[in-house]
Amino acid sequence: MSPPVLSVRNLRVEFPTRRGTLVAVDDVSFDIGPGEVLGVVGESGAGKSMTGTAVIGLLEPPGRIASGEVWLQGERIDRLPPEKMRRVRGRRIGMVFQDPLTSLNPLYQIGEQLIETIRTHTDASPAVARKRAIGLLEAAGIQGAARRIDSYPHEFSGGMRQRVVIALALAAEPDLIIADEPTTALDVSIQAQIIDLLKTLCRDRGAAIMLITHDMGVIAETADRVAVMYAGRIAEIGPVRDVVQRPQHPYTKGLMGSIPTLEMGGTRLTQIPGSMPRLTAIPTGCAFNPRCNAAFDRCRVERPDPMQTGTGAVACWLAARAADEADPANQMHPTRMAP
Repeated sequence: MSPPVLSVRNLRVEFPTRRGTLVAVDDVSFDIGPGEVLGVVGESGAGKSMTGTAVIGLLEPPGRIASGEVWLQGERIDRLPPEKMRRVRGRRIGMVFQDPLTSLNPLYQIGEQLIETIRTHTDASPAVARKRAIGLLEAAGIQGAARRIDSYPHEFSGGMRQRVVIALALAAEPDLIIADEPTTALDVSIQAQIIDLLKTLCRDRGAAIMLITHDMGVIAETADRVAVMYAGRIAEIGPVRDVVQRPQHPYTKGLMGSIPTLEMGGTRLTQIPGSMPRLTAIPTGCAFNPRCNAAFDRCRVERPDPMQTGTGAVACWLAARAADEADPANQMHPTRMAP
């Protein structure tokens, strides 16, 4: 197997406040390999975007990485000085945000922004950079790229602007792309095109993608593996086919049951009661236990660590109990999750 592009180990993100320290991301670990799409899914407040923000080094003070490690192509980057991290962020990590207008300066032409990015991180001449920028726009599906390169952001539709942002993220040929809700504001047909574009471009270049979304349908169609987050922790992680077809964590089962299918007929969708807990009120034990109709005493007092289950891992005492009942001689115990 190829070494991972991104390795996150036991990441913990804290926000010190006058009331105490709030933990937004708690002991999160995963790997992403070359050309692989890791989907990170969960409700609002699960810690998805905060994990991506910590990886790329854009945490807003007083937020901080309290512990853990972030490795990019074998180099630890979570402790780099700001100036070195800025170079890593532009050259080796690309970012695609939900709203493309947050990534594009409305006062400058698309071409100016692409060329500046290319020249900042390479030794290309202005003519070479412009030619490369046109090629990126063409690869991103912008028709008439040689002409549209001199347009301003407001002259593009939402879907076209997102294509420009993807071209901008790929301008320096990064090792990793972090895509944070890249399709949320787009029509369904445009969503599919953007996701397909991201996968094609990054796999052609061997880059890894961390795709952050609340839409399990997008993950099912896009990702190679999926990490389901809840209350700042990974509840379940594994190959997307296994997690979608055979979810083990009750929260994952609820997410899967909320996706409508053509075969459902009149069957009601699953509804998860309650809401994501606030950072100031994370329950004791498993954070999901107040919303889980299968919770038992151990769930309410003891927090489960991720446990290996075949090709993936799940942080749930129900999975441990099921494994013990299936094979009492080989009891399943919590272990540090192997990504």
